[in-house]
Amino acid sequence: MAVFTSVTLDEVNAWLEKNYRVGTASELKGISSGIENSNFFLTTQMGGTQREFVLTLFERLSKEQLPYYLELMEHLSKKGIKVPAPLRNNAHQIVGDLNGKPATIVTKLSGKSFLNPSVRHCELVGDALAKMHLAGLDFQLSQANLRSIDWWKSTVPLVIPHLNSAQDQLIQSELVAQINFFNSAEYQSLPSGPSHCDLFRDNVLFDNVSGQDELGGFFDFYFAGNDKWLFDLAVTINDWCIDLATGEIDQARYAGMIEKYQAVRSFEPAEINSWNMMLRAAALRFWVSRLWDYHLPREAKMLTPHDPTHFERILISRREVSSYLPNNSAKHATK
Repeated sequence: MAVFTSVTLDEVNAWLEKNYRVGTASELKGISSGIENSNFFLTTQMGGTQREFVLTLFERLSKEQLPYYLELMEHLSKKGIKVPAPLRNNAHQIVGDLNGKPATIVTKLSGKSFLNPSVRHCELVGDALAKMHLAGLDFQLSQANLRSIDWWKSTVPLVIPHLNSAQDQLIQSELVAQINFFNSAEYQSLPSGPSHCDLFRDNVLFDNVSGQDELGGFFDFYFAGNDKWLFDLAVTINDWCIDLATGEIDQARYAGMIEKYQAVRSFEPAEINSWNMMLRAAALRFWVSRLWDYHLPREAKMLTPHDPTHFERILISRREVSSYLPNNSAKHATK
């Protein structure tokens, strides 16, 4: 969510006046976190009422691709899942154009992110993620996860020139392993549906309610796609339930998230058998993307690429462990 395309308050007000009934923009502030789109906190005034939104200008996604993400958010919001709700414009369109880019406004969730989550935070996320998966079952649109294995296969050759020999061997051997896994009958049998695919700690908010943190909501759905639900959970586990210095699983947070997820949706036998490979797939996906962002960057205001070695460590850690026991008794990993 860096700022690639600048927008002024006057430009936003002209756009709002023409397309929306949300009043006049009084404040526009660029959001520095993230690396894909240009995002701004937008405050409007209308009849003495102040409202807060998030304005997004899309830098990679086309206008034709965007209805999947935005209508998924609209669908989940209507199902009671705590996600930002897109505003449709006066022509009932869910996406418009601003400064030459596709643009939309969504409601702003309340709360704050916790970059050092507790067991309770992980439990809340596990519960809500399972509910989100089930709520998406009757979503009518379908779009593959654009950062899945086909993207890995095309991107790995681009980053290999920037790797040392050990990294080269690791990334190529894991890619071959994942290609074989994705082609297996067991993988094909895994339950799937709309998935967030990027549910990191900074994409979740928590509200303090009566002295206790409650889920404020999930946001930033612009890597979402129809994928295996197990992959979505593995991405989440690999960010929320680890020791940041080593990439190794934190057992208390891991067990809390897994148990609360399975209290809503139990794993099928094929999911239990595929769990270790899916944790590795989730690690590879973000190692590849961080290598790409770091070594082949785009210019943007406030853009700071993430350290690729973080997910290299996570992938190495997942490859070293033989079993993570993804069931309700998941209390330990076996080396």
